[in-house]
Amino acid sequence: MRKRMTAGFMGILMILMTVFTCFVPGMQVQAAGKTLIVHYGGRADDNYEGWNLWLWEEGKDGQQVDFTDTDDYGQVAVYQTNRTPASIGFIVRLNQWEDKDIADDRFVTMDGDTVEIWLTSGEAEYATQAPDGAATYDLQALEEARLHVYEEADAAKLNIHYYNFAQSYSKDTIEAYAWAGTEVGGSYPYVETDDYGAVFHVGLKPEDGVTTAGFKIIENGDADAAAEYEADLTRATDQTLDVYVVEGNPTFWYDKSEAVFEPVIATAAFKDTTSKEIVLTVSKPLQSDAADAFEVTDDEGNAYPVAQVEIVNDKEITLIMEEELALSKAYSVNRQGYEGCSVSMDKIIGSTYFDEELAYDGDDLGAVYTKEKTTFRIWAPTAVEVSLNLYEQGDGDNLMETIPMTADVKGTWVCEKTGDLNGVYYTYSVKIGNKVNEVVDLYARSAGVNGNRGEILDLEATNPDGFDADVRPAFSNATDAVIYELHIRDLSSDASSGIQNTGKFLGLTERGTKNSEGLATGIDHILDLGVTHVQILPSYDYATVDETKLDTAQFNWGYDPKNYNIPEGSYSTDPYHGEVRVNEMKQMIQTLHENGIRVNMDVVYNHTYNLADSWFQKTVPDYYYRKNGDNYSNGSGCGNETASERAMMRKYIVDSVVYWATEYHVDGFRFDLMGVHDLDTMKAVREALDQVDPSIMVYGEGWTGGESALPAAQQATKNHIYQLDRVGAFSDDIRDGIKGNVFDSLDKGFVSGKEGMEESIKFGVVAATPHPQVMISKNDKKSTNWSGQPGQSINYISCHDNLTFWDKLAISNADDSEADRVKMNKLGSAIILTSQGVPFMQAGEEMLRSKPNEKSESGFDENSYCSPDATNSIKWDNKGNVIDTYEYYKGLIAFRKAHSALRMTTATDIQNTLTFMSGLDANVVAYTIKGEEQGETAQNIAVIYNGNPDAVTVNLPAGTWDICVNGEKAGCESLGTAEGSVTVEGISAMVLVQGDDTLGKASAKDEQADTTVENAQQAKGGISTPVAILATILVIAVIVAVVLIRRKK
Repeated sequence: MRKRMTAGFMGILMILMTVFTCFVPGMQVQAAGKTLIVHYGGRADDNYEGWNLWLWEEGKDGQQVDFTDTDDYGQVAVYQTNRTPASIGFIVRLNQWEDKDIADDRFVTMDGDTVEIWLTSGEAEYATQAPDGAATYDLQALEEARLHVYEEADAAKLNIHYYNFAQSYSKDTIEAYAWAGTEVGGSYPYVETDDYGAVFHVGLKPEDGVTTAGFKIIENGDADAAAEYEADLTRATDQTLDVYVVEGNPTFWYDKSEAVFEPVIATAAFKDTTSKEIVLTVSKPLQSDAADAFEVTDDEGNAYPVAQVEIVNDKEITLIMEEELALSKAYSVNRQGYEGCSVSMDKIIGSTYFDEELAYDGDDLGAVYTKEKTTFRIWAPTAVEVSLNLYEQGDGDNLMETIPMTADVKGTWVCEKTGDLNGVYYTYSVKIGNKVNEVVDLYARSAGVNGNRGEILDLEATNPDGFDADVRPAFSNATDAVIYELHIRDLSSDASSGIQNTGKFLGLTERGTKNSEGLATGIDHILDLGVTHVQILPSYDYATVDETKLDTAQFNWGYDPKNYNIPEGSYSTDPYHGEVRVNEMKQMIQTLHENGIRVNMDVVYNHTYNLADSWFQKTVPDYYYRKNGDNYSNGSGCGNETASERAMMRKYIVDSVVYWATEYHVDGFRFDLMGVHDLDTMKAVREALDQVDPSIMVYGEGWTGGESALPAAQQATKNHIYQLDRVGAFSDDIRDGIKGNVFDSLDKGFVSGKEGMEESIKFGVVAATPHPQVMISKNDKKSTNWSGQPGQSINYISCHDNLTFWDKLAISNADDSEADRVKMNKLGSAIILTSQGVPFMQAGEEMLRSKPNEKSESGFDENSYCSPDATNSIKWDNKGNVIDTYEYYKGLIAFRKAHSALRMTTATDIQNTLTFMSGLDANVVAYTIKGEEQGETAQNIAVIYNGNPDAVTVNLPAGTWDICVNGEKAGCESLGTAEGSVTVEGISAMVLVQGDDTLGKASAKDEQADTTVENAQQAKGGISTPVAILATILVIAVIVAVVLIRRKK
């Protein structure tokens, strides 16, 4: 997807990159829209070939903008928009994402009509005033050149004829604004008057395939009509097209004789607070406020009396009806002497009033299938007509039938089709005003290739054998989880995986797979590691992999939602037949369940990949998205944000997670940018899933990706998590405390040598819950105790975002040896897996996973959302090289699972049983846990973290202690004992237990071979113990023989 931003990153950037720009002296201010001028220079190789801008307006999709001019500074790109975005984001990239000048997204605050910036290659910050030796761009010359396009022989010539009722025209107050296709365009003065009115000459050079031109009339700085006009350029004669406009009329004409000079009611819309008031705009001021001059009727011809007319200004009027009008009907307004129009619900959409009147609470939205018939119901309260389209296939020209649907209760439309429709594809045609949108059912259960048509399914027939008997693996408390975050494709895309179903759901069903050294890969590796939950990166149907071109190398994380209730087609073996993806995803979950592993799903309800073309927007325009005034809010950092607080968006989210939990047996949900959602929605999610199974996990990112239109007090952000029951949030506190700030690759943390991080680690140890021995004022982030229960703190070091843990250490600690960095990695894992809360790890972290990128200055990829398999894949052949680290993680997980005192469920328990030691050296954290009260097999547990490069001695409470974890090994067997005090190696952890009768002793351990390590040694060409002994004897014999021979000589 376009770069997806975490909330922390976006927040920092919006602070650091917000700039104040100035008007360029002497520049002609545009009458509408804004202009961004970007200078790009300073490349060391002085080679700018192929470099371009990827640019997006707040609330809009991204687009390529080329550098089209040069100056003494470097390259120049000019971007003009007829909108008024508050900010514009941009990336300087090479061709189609071959490289980026810098990795981060950057943003320009558009607080002037024209904003100009200067970029220096490789530098994040940019200048807003011309640096020494640079000059501002001559935009006026560009504007003048545009005005002369009309004179060029190959130009498309658009003559706009404009009539106003006063028949008075001034170049100071009237201009046209025009553009070709989706281009930005510009303003044009009128050049003459004729017997019709003012005439504007617009010259355009449309790109190949562009057949339309947009235009509007600007009078006194405001658009003359409520709508923008779109002219069909194919109607031109000799490249010239004449169009005729009448003041305030949203219609235009190609034939002057057809023009209607009668004034019109241009727009009519309900107020946002009541359906009793209708706000009108008229093209000509009223001469009377008589109520009986107006007529309001519904689509069946019933009339509704107007009680009062309020004239707001010359062209705005409010009608006050005698009674509230039902919003499930369509209305029109007429007046004597004025052409009428339909009443829009644009302003009332999304309001509390709208939800109260039209929110539908039934459970039959979508296609409800039986073998005898299928019933269809869609919620489209603003539509004037809806039809059902039935197709033979998921793509192509194979329409079978179109069936009109009937308006029903609460803004829904219904129809019924008899017969067995299993495997038939369908869409809806939703007519809103005069525009018809063909949409995929928001509640569709599967789809054809690329998700452009829904599929009617007999869901029971998609179940794998035995799926009805599938049960969730035993699981009680969130703190019992060990979560393993995995991308479907990463697991199998490296050739060393040994997995046949590369990049498919079925890759997670293959048992017995091994790398070239004979070590377990895939699901066998995960099972052996001991995690309890696999969290799958987005596996619903997303937009950024073309399912018709799966033979072409493609990769995406999947944070680009298209169809929320449908599995991703590229992960199936056949994306053309929708039932296949459903069956294969179920097979994956079933196999994981059979092996004792639960499945959590990464869900991204906070935004859609595309706003204008999303099924949400095409079904009920502007209902499902938040806006700030006329602009779409961008709390996701991805161009839009959904409005979870609205009844039908909240219902959709709740219905969706319940569907995945019941139909697919999904065991948990990780909410992307959960802070974009409101608290009440997350409460509703938790309550609904409790009805399915209370053990289903719910957690998410407790932040936003940018400034949201949702009031801060309502956001489900980390600092509000305590208000929720059994909903967790990721702890960036423990993450950054361990390894340093993720947005500063050079910053270090506790394990990598940063001083003064003890309180940050302690804060994480107690799962961000209140504890009398944790001093918040000394926490590196100054975080408050945001977690109400330990199960609400998701503790992690790395995930798909940012650098991997190993890559972060490689950059921040480049001068340290690899051996020391391995120690840092082990220490970090020990902190995560012995802290209270819920441990979480990125797949491959246990094998020192790296994401190499030779085009990056650092050599690593910190944002691999669309990087190739070579970067993202798990390199299974590296497992043997790092088997010691793998075994360490495995041992820590086993120890955690064996000791319930590490998995406490209440903040009170932590306060009563966990005590931090005092009198420690700097950069050391140590604590004890009383186990007797926790159903713990050990009487006491002691945990020590040493962030120093040198060993430290720590005094222990009285008695004999068994060491289960040290810097080298971890597990449930004694590695030795300590009494009085213990020495802890530099950059390492130590975990000791006291009075645990279940502990395996050292003698037993010595007798038991570590088969995984031995297999790894053998696979790497090493020799087993018996062979080694024999070889040693032979060598000694040879030496003795040689000595004896020499003596004889």
